[in-house]
Amino acid sequence: MNVTLSKRGDYVVRSAVALARAYPGGGYRKIREVVADVDVPQTFASQILADLVRAEIASSRAGKDGGYRLVRSPESVSLLELVEAGEGPLRSARCALGEGPCRWEAVCPLHETWAAATGALRDTLAKTSLAVLAARDEALESGDYPAPPDSHRHGTSTLSIEDSVQVELSDQALVRRLARAEPLLASCVKYGYKEAEELRTGVDPASLPWSGAGPAMIALSAGAPGTEHVYRVMWEVGGSRGPSSRFEGTLIVHRVDDMRTELGLEGRFRPPSSLAESDLALAERLSRTTVRTMLRELARELEQPARSSRRQRVTVR
Repeated sequence: MNVTLSKRGDYVVRSAVALARAYPGGGYRKIREVVADVDVPQTFASQILADLVRAEIASSRAGKDGGYRLVRSPESVSLLELVEAGEGPLRSARCALGEGPCRWEAVCPLHETWAAATGALRDTLAKTSLAVLAARDEALESGDYPAPPDSHRHGTSTLSIEDSVQVELSDQALVRRLARAEPLLASCVKYGYKEAEELRTGVDPASLPWSGAGPAMIALSAGAPGTEHVYRVMWEVGGSRGPSSRFEGTLIVHRVDDMRTELGLEGRFRPPSSLAESDLALAERLSRTTVRTMLRELARELEQPARSSRRQRVTVR
């Protein structure tokens, strides 16, 4: 018997976790930021967040500074509320055994046990707060949360990646250009995968492809208020018809001098499981090449408005 959440319930809980992690900052989260944080499908995100609003767990506001945020602290929101916001009331809608002999007209032999099991589940969910889920999510992101023995997830391990590049712009000029750089990021990510794929074919033409499609999801957003030089970055490439990989991390702007800025990128990269399972060393090399090339291409493009001519691209190996 399957006791997992439906897709809708799944997405409601994910979205609530994203809002809970943003709650200390006090601001509203845009739909695209929630999508980037917890991989909720863009096409359903507004419906899912509306479920949280109807359940009086979140509120919404239109406008440039609008979005969604929790109306209560994560400590005061229970997992039971979240599940019921997405799934409806958690209760037995009919007799557990259905129809039966005429002596079962009032109650079946399973009624009391089933009612007790349902009550125990409700009690467990009610005792688990959204704050607990958000804390676990942060621990998982940092790699500090151990996987339990009965974990149902057996995906490819992610790689911790850090890289940096100097940009020939002042930090303030770079920040202004990053505010409009999300569309640019897609082409830079695509270029990074292209370079890595060329490296793969040169190293081992018989190995599995590095990426089956262009970027399926891209997000670049400013961090919490007061951290204007820190940006959240996420992309996913590939999908159901090809190998999929994903990066989640942060871009950090460091001032070097009046005309130069260091742009640092750090986060976790999940290589395509198909290649990682067959050749982990090659998958790690391609992961780092993808990120390194993307970052250098992004720096080159950000510098471009200040230049009179384009500089020839340098292939990273």
